[in-house]
Amino acid sequence: MSAPRIVRVSGPATQAGGATGLFMGEVVRVGPRRLTGEIIRIDGDVATIQVYEDTTGLAPGDPVERTGEPLTVELGPGLLGGIFDGIQRPLGKLAEVWGDYIARGASVYRLDHDRLWRFTPTVRPGDHVAYNHVVGVVSEAGLAEHKIMVPAGIEGTVASVADGELPVTGAAVTLTNGQVIQLRQKCSVRQPRPQGVRLPLARPLLTGQRVVDTLFPVAEGGAAIIPGGFGSGKTVLEQTIAKYAEADIIIYIGCGERGNEMADALHDLAHLTDPRSGRPLLERTILIANTSNMPVAAREASIYTGVTIAEYYRDMGLRVAVLADSTSRWAEALREMSSRLEEIPGEEGYPTYLSSRLGAFYERAGRIRVAGRPDETGSVTLIGAVSPPGGDFSEPVTQASLRTASTFWALDYGLAHQRHFPAIDWRISFSLAYPSMMGWYARAAGRDWEEMTRRLNELLQREEELTEIARVVGMDAMEEKEKAALEIARIIREGYLRQSAVHPVDAFCSLAKQRVMLSFFLEFADGAARAVARGARAEDIFRSPAAEAALRLKETPDDRLAAAIESARAMARDAWGAAERHA
Repeated sequence: MSAPRIVRVSGPATQAGGATGLFMGEVVRVGPRRLTGEIIRIDGDVATIQVYEDTTGLAPGDPVERTGEPLTVELGPGLLGGIFDGIQRPLGKLAEVWGDYIARGASVYRLDHDRLWRFTPTVRPGDHVAYNHVVGVVSEAGLAEHKIMVPAGIEGTVASVADGELPVTGAAVTLTNGQVIQLRQKCSVRQPRPQGVRLPLARPLLTGQRVVDTLFPVAEGGAAIIPGGFGSGKTVLEQTIAKYAEADIIIYIGCGERGNEMADALHDLAHLTDPRSGRPLLERTILIANTSNMPVAAREASIYTGVTIAEYYRDMGLRVAVLADSTSRWAEALREMSSRLEEIPGEEGYPTYLSSRLGAFYERAGRIRVAGRPDETGSVTLIGAVSPPGGDFSEPVTQASLRTASTFWALDYGLAHQRHFPAIDWRISFSLAYPSMMGWYARAAGRDWEEMTRRLNELLQREEELTEIARVVGMDAMEEKEKAALEIARIIREGYLRQSAVHPVDAFCSLAKQRVMLSFFLEFADGAARAVARGARAEDIFRSPAAEAALRLKETPDDRLAAAIESARAMARDAWGAAERHA
C-alpha cells in the first residue's frame, strides 16, 4: 500500500489522498519535516489533517506518515513542575535543543527517559492486578507518593517485581502473560479515563479569596467559569487561585495567552510557597503553555492535554484543579478550523458543535470513587476563563459554558475601573452547588455560617436598592438609616470583598479568618444601625477611626487578628457612643 500524500494545504487544515487505512483521530507525521497532525475527517480515500505546527512550505505530493496511535499524553513521574506545549512537548527540553524558537517538526520525549526514579513495589509475585491497581510508589518533589498504577488493557498475575532505580520506560512489574507495567503509561486525550462512581458535590474547593469562598464557592469536582472583558482581571484571578487553591495538584492551561503572562505566572510560582505544605508552589503545578504566537490548532488540543493529565492524578486519589485561560481563544481555534473545513457556521461564525464540545469538556470534572480502588476518592475541578468581546455575556462561548458550569463568577468592568478586585459582580454571579455544601460549611466554619452569608447578601442587595434611590433624589434627601445602610455596605465591600492579589497578607485568606472577619463586620453593621436608630449621624460613625481600623483587618496577619479585632471593637463602641452623645 502506497503512503498517503498531501493534495491540499489550507493553513493548519491539510488534506491527504490515498488515505486508505487511516482512522479518525490517528496521529500522523506530515511532510519532510514530519510535522505532527491528527486526522479529523475522512472522505473516501481523502483524509483531512489538523496540523499542530506551522505548515509553511508544505506542498502537494509531500508524504504523510502513519503512527497508528491516537493523540496521547505520556503520564508518569516527572510531570510536576514541568511546562509543556499544547501537545505535551516539554518546552524546557525543546529550548535546550533549539533555543528560543521551536523548530518545526521538533520531537523530544515528553517525559525524561534517562532520569532514574527510586521505585518501591507494593505487590508481590502471585498477586492479581487490574486497571488502576497500585503496584508501587515513586517519591517525587511536591508529591510524597507518586502511585504507579496499572494502565487500561493490562490485567493478570504478577510474575516478577523490580525494586530499585528505574527509568520511566523500565519494567516495574512483569505479569505471567508477558505484559509489562512501566513507570509511565500513555493515555488518549480525546476519551476520558474510566472512572468509578460519581459522588455528590458536598464540599468546596477553597481558594483563599473571600468573595469566592463566602458567596460563590466552587465545589470540589465542580466546574466554574469566569467571564469578563479585557482588563477585568480574569488572568490575575485564575493565577491567584492557582497559587492558593486547596488542591493537591494545579494544572494551569495558558490557551492563546500572551507570552508575558505565562512568563509572569511561571516566575511567581517558582518563588512562592504553598501556605499548607511550605514547599515551592511550582512543585505541585503543571503548566500547559500555548501562547498567542504558537500554531492555532494546538490550542484546540491543549485543554484536552491538561484535563487528561488531571484525570491521571485524580486516579491517584488526589484533588486536582484545572484552570483554563481562556476557553474563548480555544473556541476561536475551533472557529478557524471550522471555516477552513468549509463547515456551515453557527452563531457568530462558531461551529454548530461548540456547545457540545464545551459540554463534553466540563463534564470531565467530577468527584469520584477511583475505578479499581473504590475506597479512595479523587476529584477534578475545572475553572475556565471566558473573554467575551466587549464584556457581552450573551455571546455564544459564555452562554454555552453557562449550560454546564455550576458556578458563575461574572467580572464587572465598573468594579475593575474602581480598582475593586476581584471584580466579581455579586449581583449576577451564582453558585448552584452552594446549598449542597452548607453541611460542610456548618462543620468547618460554624452552624451560623449560612445565616451570616444570608445577612451579607441582604446588606449588599439593600445597597443596590438604595443606590438607585440616591441617583434620583440625592444623598442629602435620604434618611440617616438609609445613609447608614449605604455606608455599612461600602465598609463590607472595601474591607471584606475587596482583596489584593499582591499584598503579602491579603493575597490569601483562610476560612477561619474569613469567619472571624465576617462576624465582626456584621457586628459592626448591627452596632452602627442601633446607634443611628438612637439618633446618631451616619457620618460621625463611618468617618471615625473605628471604620478605618475595620478596613485594615484584612491586612492583619492571622496571629495578630484577634487583638486587632478587639481593638477595632473597642474603637467602634467609642464611636457609637460619641455619635449618640453628639446627637
